[in-house]
Amino acid sequence: MGSTPPVFIGAEEVEKHLHRASLLLPALEAALANFSAGAAGGVVQPVRTVLPVPRHGGYLGVMPAYSAADDALTTKLVTFYEHLKDSSVPSHQATVLLFEPSNGTLKAVLDGSVITAKRTAAVSAIATKLLMPAFAEVLCILGAGVQAYSHYDIFTELFTFKEVRIWNRTKEKAVKFAGSVSGPVRVCSSAQEAVTGADVIVTVTMATAPILFGDWVKPGAHINAVGASRPDWRELDDELMKNSVLFVDSRDAALTESGDVILSGAEIFAELGEVLKGTKPALPEKTTVFKSLGMAVEDTVAAKFVYDAWSAGN
Repeated sequence: MGSTPPVFIGAEEVEKHLHRASLLLPALEAALANFSAGAAGGVVQPVRTVLPVPRHGGYLGVMPAYSAADDALTTKLVTFYEHLKDSSVPSHQATVLLFEPSNGTLKAVLDGSVITAKRTAAVSAIATKLLMPAFAEVLCILGAGVQAYSHYDIFTELFTFKEVRIWNRTKEKAVKFAGSVSGPVRVCSSAQEAVTGADVIVTVTMATAPILFGDWVKPGAHINAVGASRPDWRELDDELMKNSVLFVDSRDAALTESGDVILSGAEIFAELGEVLKGTKPALPEKTTVFKSLGMAVEDTVAAKFVYDAWSAGN
């Protein structure tokens, strides 16, 4: 008797079960806290392995993780390409493999692009809930790709902003974004215009040099820095990095992968999981940066959530 073949759960089906990224918040908060608890937290996860594809300017990342609390074992394979000639191909593409932890059988292959977009935005929302100033009225998004949409969706669901602004290097994409989301969005013609006076800033760009500068940022603002996931890429300048309280998802990953952290020499104050556990304070009255690189265990809990929901429906 052969073993049951793995199920394939495509992007539409993943989207159906994760229609609101906020559904992931409890599982992600627990996973972040467990990760920061070290061995006792039961999260086993190395820093991702990234293989360059020099001929084509791309990268292949491998992100395995096991979460004891969820008894879930996955690996994500993700490709990211800097400057694609064909803009119909997304810069990031991903697949998540979900295994049966008791015997290693492959249970499911899931589209990883929707999972990545939703879990990344959900983790930014967790950071924002903890770190944003008390009376945040203006949200600014720099970038207009997949992550801009997922961040807009969860941020406007969870928080009440009087104004949302967007800037993108190519203005047409920002105009398209403003026309396709559910609420009013002001398209700005420069990053500085978008950022000035903003309380919460999200950077979701493919920039390799700084696009956000400290002297533009309102004191006490909170920044979610989501792009620049290579050690020589930047989104934020040194002034902003050094004069903000810096939070990360993983210290090890930030010191290995984040150009904003490595090249600025900024000191990491805490992991997000330490704030969730109560071992480090949040300091929302200060200017704060959450440098998000994304962790494999975030994909693990998201993939398990989708698989469980899919199984319940089948």
